[in-house]
Amino acid sequence: MPTIKKILIANRGEIAVRIIRACRELDIAAVAVFSEADRTALHVRMADEAYPIGPAPARESYLAADKVIAAARKAGADAIHPGYGFLSERADFARAVADAGLVFIGPPPSAIEAMGNKTRARIHMQSAGVPVVPGNNGPEGRGFPSPQAAFEAARQIGFPVMLKAAAGGGGKGMRLVAEEKKFDAAFQGAQREAKSAFGDDTVYLEKAVIRPRHVEVQIFADTQGHVVHLFERDCSIQRRHQKVIEEAPCPAVSPALRARMGEVACQAARAVGYVGAGTCEFLVSGQDFYFLEMNTRLQVEHPVTEMITGLDLVRLQIAVAEGKPLPFAQGDLTPQGAAIECRVYAEDSVRFLPSPGKITILRTPGGPSVRDDSGVYPGAEISVHYDPMISKLIVWGENRLAAIRRMARALDEYQIGGIKTNLAFHRRVMRNTAFREGDYDTGFIERHKAELCTPTEIPSHLLDDALAAAAIHALAEAPPVLSNPPTNGPSAWRRELRR
Repeated sequence: MPTIKKILIANRGEIAVRIIRACRELDIAAVAVFSEADRTALHVRMADEAYPIGPAPARESYLAADKVIAAARKAGADAIHPGYGFLSERADFARAVADAGLVFIGPPPSAIEAMGNKTRARIHMQSAGVPVVPGNNGPEGRGFPSPQAAFEAARQIGFPVMLKAAAGGGGKGMRLVAEEKKFDAAFQGAQREAKSAFGDDTVYLEKAVIRPRHVEVQIFADTQGHVVHLFERDCSIQRRHQKVIEEAPCPAVSPALRARMGEVACQAARAVGYVGAGTCEFLVSGQDFYFLEMNTRLQVEHPVTEMITGLDLVRLQIAVAEGKPLPFAQGDLTPQGAAIECRVYAEDSVRFLPSPGKITILRTPGGPSVRDDSGVYPGAEISVHYDPMISKLIVWGENRLAAIRRMARALDEYQIGGIKTNLAFHRRVMRNTAFREGDYDTGFIERHKAELCTPTEIPSHLLDDALAAAAIHALAEAPPVLSNPPTNGPSAWRRELRR
């Protein structure tokens, strides 16, 4: 395959910025796309070229596959990187990219199709001998069309059960049903949310595993048939089934369990002819684990894996897309230290509701082994149209306690003005005794809600000096100055947006 010289990034926010930075280090030109709401976004300012793909600010702009591919052709790009979300797990998009003569930086469409529908994925994994949560995929494995059929299946499985969207992920279309009398309302709610989020209201059933940990295994495969795992991440700290804090390695996974889960994840990847970066998600209860789903893309939480392995997963994705073999074997990999990621959201951390608006003050933490993956700057607007993530704060430590202490310090340094954020929530988690002892599962937030999700008084050491705040506010209206302007294209603050 030819060397990739220009990549269009079919995404926005922090992941688009993350990919642009990897391109810079490889001397690859980076092309951005944007909706009108994102015309002044950081990923647009940082890219070498940027093209509009929709007059409306809604998320549909980034789902317009034909406009994305047209922009790639106009820019003369060699490849498209989908990031995560939006078009990243659409097999038809991956095919359209290939049909346009471009490289899709992701798995083959057949693998996306095999793992993208959760009911089909369960069938594939069962056939491959991968343990799955006991459940029912519905008639002919196509999910349940009506609550009556699903209810009878749920009674056979035994309550509590979990309703899940067949085309879903990210907690959308998911309902825990503990009692029979609540089943119909939960089923209809799951269908509505699945239809809204994925355009498909198909729902299937799983037995609810009580107090599990949500643990995922990062895998990587090349075109020569080599498949390795890059160890596990614990993603159990969740609100509304959506991850908030992740860490690697999982504090409850022994070396023996790690090896078993890693081999099963590689087995799952081989079963569908996987290529590139992917993640197998499991529920873990004691020494038992069950396959949940495979995400056929880069994960939001990939930085914690990078921190404990020293690898750049985006650069690896590009190398594999060029047809290069993985530069290591499984035996060459050993996890080093511990890493934690906190997702910083523009949201009310009491009710976990979005808090859109303009960022007037932004002071990010620094110091050894502290990383802030962000898609914003002072003066940037957090839109009502997209996920309210501001950044991902990641730290590394020589052991788990050192990482927790470093994260607590970094969170104390982090200051954001103009909008509500969940920084106070993260600070409380890092000081929570159960979390520090590794004693948590997917119900952690609900059990500790009283102490984690209460109105906050700003500590005196975090109050901004009025003069400094005023200076930062004045800077908020100015474009950000990039410390390392691009060398392979027009600089981001002088380049006109392509039309």
